[in-house]
Amino acid sequence: MGNIKNRMRPVFANLDGGLFSETEKADVGDVAERMKQQGVAMMSWADPFAPDPSIPDHVMKAASEALSGGFPAHYIMPIGSRDLKEMIAKRIKNIYGIDLNPQRNIIINPGSDIGLLFAMFPWINPGDEVLVHDPSYGSNFLNPELLGGKTVRVPTYEKDNWHIRIEEYEKRLTGKTKMVLLTNPNNPTCVSYTRKELEQLAGFCIKNDLVCICDQAFEDLAFEGHDMVCMAQIPGMWERTVTVCSVSKGMALSGFRIGWIYADDVIMNALYGAAVNIQGATSTLSQMAVMPAFEDDRFIQEYKEKYDRRRNYAYELFNSIPGVSILMPEATFLLWINISKLGTSTEVARYLIEEAKVNVNDGKFYGEQGKGHIRLVAGCCWEDEDCYAILDRVAEALSKLAAVKGVSG
Repeated sequence: MGNIKNRMRPVFANLDGGLFSETEKADVGDVAERMKQQGVAMMSWADPFAPDPSIPDHVMKAASEALSGGFPAHYIMPIGSRDLKEMIAKRIKNIYGIDLNPQRNIIINPGSDIGLLFAMFPWINPGDEVLVHDPSYGSNFLNPELLGGKTVRVPTYEKDNWHIRIEEYEKRLTGKTKMVLLTNPNNPTCVSYTRKELEQLAGFCIKNDLVCICDQAFEDLAFEGHDMVCMAQIPGMWERTVTVCSVSKGMALSGFRIGWIYADDVIMNALYGAAVNIQGATSTLSQMAVMPAFEDDRFIQEYKEKYDRRRNYAYELFNSIPGVSILMPEATFLLWINISKLGTSTEVARYLIEEAKVNVNDGKFYGEQGKGHIRLVAGCCWEDEDCYAILDRVAEALSKLAAVKGVSG
């Protein structure tokens, strides 16, 4: 029958899931499992507090009671639990002042990864161009192409603390531009975009009649002095913005696989119509279990305090190493570290597996601007001291590498 890959769409034929070759991405295939079996600490997996238990008591109780009642054996509608959507609408109103009709403006997803792709589905025709800031979440570059579109990378720069230059968007605008895809706060650069720059980007979208998909998975984790601004709340953007959210990051409930999208009901009508075909019904048990987290989310503040301590520890630690530098994270539990003076990001990532027994993310997977950087997840481990111990191993290995290469200052 010949090579069956020749029958695939080119973007899929070129994907590597690690079955026939070695892949370096921790979220592809069984890479993470193999690393763990080798005793490698996974600071590449953006799963808060992994591998330690971290379910709040009131969420654990709700999950147990739901199981005892037996209802989780059954479907909830593909658009999601009515009760959960009402809780989400209330939370969005309290945080951003946006009034949502929970039964018209919100849909529940089995995690924000499928939510992000689903949010893009209605818009992309073959050849449509999607503007994506670079560095950015890796899926942002692949998703438009999976749908038949074209990803257009918009550079941001370390000398700007990775914030947006609107002129870089303007230079890349063509007659085929359909969408701006934004991750705010940014993964991996840890930036929380200012109202001023988002207003500039909003003006660009409105002027050129563009759709904006905004991934806000880290929205709960902007640190003091850095406001979290929602693109959908900027005047003129509600009608053209689809916002994607999750319990995975701020609430540290990533294994529950609960996300949600909110948008104008004209947009949501199409998503409601396609939900059963594309995403199916989200876990009934998980939806019932996370409801108390929306009723009482004070535990998030404890998590932010942990991450704040860790970013300060990492900032002092890595900036003390010759040839290594890090900007103070404005949000998230991530660390975005410049190691370009020590080698390529691929070389350094591989070296850290061997020397420190720590797996980090190679910056090249986050865009052209990510080369020369590595991403570490400072949200790993429940106890700060356990996280610090792993960071110390990374720092010791990087210091050794700097000495071998003769890098100083």
